[in-house]
Amino acid sequence: MPFPRTAGILLHPTSLPSRGGIGDFGPAAYRFADSLAAARQGVWQVLPLGPLGYGNSPYSSISAFAGNPLLISLERLADHGWIDQAKLSAFPSSSESGPVEYDHVFAEKMPVLFEAGRKFVTSASGTARQRFEQFCAENAWWLDDFVLFDALRAKYRLASWNEWPPELARCEPGALERVRKELAADLKIRSALQFVFYEQWQALRRYCSERSVRIVGDVAIFVNYDSVDVWRNCDLFRLNERLQPDVVSGVPPDFFSKTGQRWGNPLYRWDVMKARGYDWWVRRLRWATRNC
Repeated sequence: MPFPRTAGILLHPTSLPSRGGIGDFGPAAYRFADSLAAARQGVWQVLPLGPLGYGNSPYSSISAFAGNPLLISLERLADHGWIDQAKLSAFPSSSESGPVEYDHVFAEKMPVLFEAGRKFVTSASGTARQRFEQFCAENAWWLDDFVLFDALRAKYRLASWNEWPPELARCEPGALERVRKELAADLKIRSALQFVFYEQWQALRRYCSERSVRIVGDVAIFVNYDSVDVWRNCDLFRLNERLQPDVVSGVPPDFFSKTGQRWGNPLYRWDVMKARGYDWWVRRLRWATRNC
């Protein structure tokens, strides 16, 4: 059955007014959903919501499955007891226009998010603890690798994964097991942040659905080279013996660029994809349909 004709608006959540210097899943997102419903707009289109990589672009995410923790609402964290309400005063609400100052946002907001994650990990109980443990168990297939990748990026000062010690770059099992133990506390906190990201995102999606507003997401055809997806699936990408791309994506000259564009994403090894039943793509698209 075809969908009825409808109209909507493209707006990435980072563009909303909020605390912390970047739009998020907080009160402004709910007001925006209300405004769409009031205007009889049936679609809210968002761009990719993954954790940011090169250039702070949503299309250069370090994971095809994880969420961007900067989109976590501080107000909703405080409502659920993850942070003290008094901490919100350090993040005045802002409706000023202009680009997001990512360096400032990372420096100011991420420490508070980590503090909240640490508090949750050490003190959460009851249904919240049960939901967290269920989230970790159900999503271990991407979550475990992502939080390790994210922690190693921090450990090596955001250096690309192919610049890490060779045993880590090549994912030698013994080396990975060693760092998982060394970084165990950090990994738990990063897992908690992914948990709260998806709790807040799903709550917002439900709110929109109740008002007959559909969320339309976006799945980029390529993934970022400096991502957990390439690091843990090197055999699926056209990389050379130095683990660098031997060919990269781009487009020929067109109306927008007389010289063409070099995107830099590694190309897929479709023969390997086919031999594996396109399992990586199946997981990716199944995840997108449940979370966009």
